[in-house]
Amino acid sequence: MSEIFVVIPARLGATRLPRKPLEVIAGEPMIVHVWRRACEADAGPVLVATDSLDIADAIEAAGGRALLTSEDHTSGSDRVHEAICKVDPDRRYDVVVNLQGDLPTLEPELLVACAAPLTQGDADIATLASEITDAAERDDPHVVKVVGTPGSSPDLLRALYFTRATAPHGEGPLYHHIGLYAFRRHALERFVALPPSVLETRERLEQLRALEAGMTIDVTLVDTVPLGVDTPADLERARAMLEQQG
Repeated sequence: MSEIFVVIPARLGATRLPRKPLEVIAGEPMIVHVWRRACEADAGPVLVATDSLDIADAIEAAGGRALLTSEDHTSGSDRVHEAICKVDPDRRYDVVVNLQGDLPTLEPELLVACAAPLTQGDADIATLASEITDAAERDDPHVVKVVGTPGSSPDLLRALYFTRATAPHGEGPLYHHIGLYAFRRHALERFVALPPSVLETRERLEQLRALEAGMTIDVTLVDTVPLGVDTPADLERARAMLEQQG
């Protein structure tokens, strides 16, 4: 089993939901919920990498570890890379999980499922997807689809493409991509050094940069899609779900 380090990138600025990581859900900031879920996965050390002293203070008050990083990063992957270089200069950890800070309902086992292909296989990057069962999602450009070919097990795909379009054409399942990534250390270093690619810019999907550069991405198929909080309506749904759970 490769050594795994979980990094949660969190920035304070957000266009649609300002100060999103600090929005209170069931009595605690959202970023604290995400940190707790990551700790419950028991996959490895968990670190919140942030540009905000307020976020760092919230995590440390809850008993977690936070690291202040540059305000200039354009993506979570860049922030994760800075953080892992600072906290693990000796490269003890082979696999780095990039867990978005807006997934407060994440089931901890999904984090383990995401990293599994890198601890057992030869891919550069690993991520998650779930079969689409809601017909409305098939044509929704906000639901990213992954097109893949069967992998080494029934619940694994080797990604060929990611798109906001309805794909592939024809009869058969469509898969909803879940934006949780595990990187081999060398793959993360290569990824952040690459310039934005043509298809990445066109689709507004960062993972296409990796595919266009010839990197391999394995996709574990799971049964559930965690709620990502991007809008005030999402926030209210997350509050209702977590308050019901107590």
